[in-house]
Amino acid sequence: MKYISTLLTTLFLFAALLTGCEQSQTESSSVDWAIALHGGAGTISQDLPDSVKQEYYEGLEQALRTGELILRDGGSALDAVEHVVRSLEDNPRFNAGRGAVFTKEGKHELDAAIMDGSTLGAGALTGLTTVKNPISLARKVMTDSPHILFSGEGAETYADETDVERVDNDHFHTERRYEQWQRAQEEARAITPEESIHDWIKDTKFGTVGAVAYDSKGNLAAATSTGGMTNKQFGRVGDVPIIGSGTFANHIAAISATGWGEQIMRNVSANTIANYMEFKEASLDEAMDFILNERLDPGDAGFVAVDHQGNISMKMNTTGMFRASLNSNGDRTVMIWEDE
Repeated sequence: MKYISTLLTTLFLFAALLTGCEQSQTESSSVDWAIALHGGAGTISQDLPDSVKQEYYEGLEQALRTGELILRDGGSALDAVEHVVRSLEDNPRFNAGRGAVFTKEGKHELDAAIMDGSTLGAGALTGLTTVKNPISLARKVMTDSPHILFSGEGAETYADETDVERVDNDHFHTERRYEQWQRAQEEARAITPEESIHDWIKDTKFGTVGAVAYDSKGNLAAATSTGGMTNKQFGRVGDVPIIGSGTFANHIAAISATGWGEQIMRNVSANTIANYMEFKEASLDEAMDFILNERLDPGDAGFVAVDHQGNISMKMNTTGMFRASLNSNGDRTVMIWEDE
């Protein structure tokens, strides 16, 4: 009997040792920080010239490096997402800041939003026309204003009270976007009553940029910026500045969306991902699959997200999405299509 007791004790201690080893392995494989970003999703042809592909890859790499330097040195998730999005806003290849698309009236109207997952603080703007980096103004709305969302003339007036850099509206002009706008006008005029504007929209590339991050203190943040939809009508507001639709962060996850804004808004998509995780006790990947496959239609959207353990998910139901990610373990991804 004494022998059996000793054997059981030995087995128990051995099992405890194994459990401790497993826990140590899990802890050692966890990440200190993580970041993911996107530069738009939609119908992206794989026949792009190699030089154009290279410009996109370089833009994604540069933005990713911006976030890496901040997070690696112990910086905040908020700082990381703001500066990553600023990098993308300044890159004329992407539809945010310089390089934004044209409205139906032939001008540029910019939207942006940022959210702090640790406090649920948020700042958003829509209809900006003279702010060089809308995402930085959105952060000022979050930190310095009692409000969350400013629009149109009010957003410009709020900008007047800050030190954000201002530019003329034609700063955002690029010849490529101008030609794209002209084609869009011709295509819109050619739509017959039998055809659907829905089909025309779904055949276009949706341009938005965004970033999500998890920092060494365990905080989450999300930021998104866009020039909107090519040839959009007067006063149209998309999903980006609508907290919970195109941009959301809480203690569970941080999410940034890109795609057809109306569809993303109808499903309050970013918040739905976080809620699905919390209330269904689902993983980030499972929540992403739910919104893309059960709520949205094929071709509608793409998302980048990171959860409270630093897990990253980047998924879309479009043919492509400009995206990149990196964590403290060195796991790096820079992709446009699914099968790269």
